[in-house]
Amino acid sequence: MRQCSGERCRFRFPAPAGTTEGHVCPRCQSPTAFVTAPFSGRPPETASPAGPHVEALLDNIRSIFNVGAMFRTADGAGIRRLHLAGITATPDHPKVAKTALGAERAVAWSEHPNGLDAATALRERGYRLWALESTARSTNLFDTRPAAEGAPILLIAGNELAGVDPQILALCQRTVHLPMEGVKGSLNVAIAFGVAAYYLRYSDR
Repeated sequence: MRQCSGERCRFRFPAPAGTTEGHVCPRCQSPTAFVTAPFSGRPPETASPAGPHVEALLDNIRSIFNVGAMFRTADGAGIRRLHLAGITATPDHPKVAKTALGAERAVAWSEHPNGLDAATALRERGYRLWALESTARSTNLFDTRPAAEGAPILLIAGNELAGVDPQILALCQRTVHLPMEGVKGSLNVAIAFGVAAYYLRYSDR
């Protein structure tokens, strides 16, 4: 962390160690100095999750930054593969790395021009299809208990505006939603995906 030397400013912000980036305060142009040592190390190791094998279908995710965030979540939660369909950007797009921060190189992925075709093929291979979508028939995610044994779960997240493709929804064995207590009916798709991914992987602990 750097801190501005100006007594009236004292702006405090992160900056890379070993570079001159941030040596001048971006607010008042006074000199800055490092006031903490750089972070090092990793958080304590946690026990392996007891949940099922989970993969995810990201169908027509329009925001490249959401895609990057979902790669990072997939890496953290242990999602085995991301199936990227329609307009969903792949790691070949340079902006994916801005939010994935290297996770795009650690998580297996495949590209599909048609999300419905991909979902159909995976269901035929025995995957359990779970859509993350709020519908008249969806159930609260936290009222479910996914069995760790059995076929992999394919968690499906859809477009930020249109939601999950209705024809894909028709293929799903389960449709789940997150409870919403505020005025909004849904969360950002990357945040909702993160909640669902960790719940599926760790809820049996």
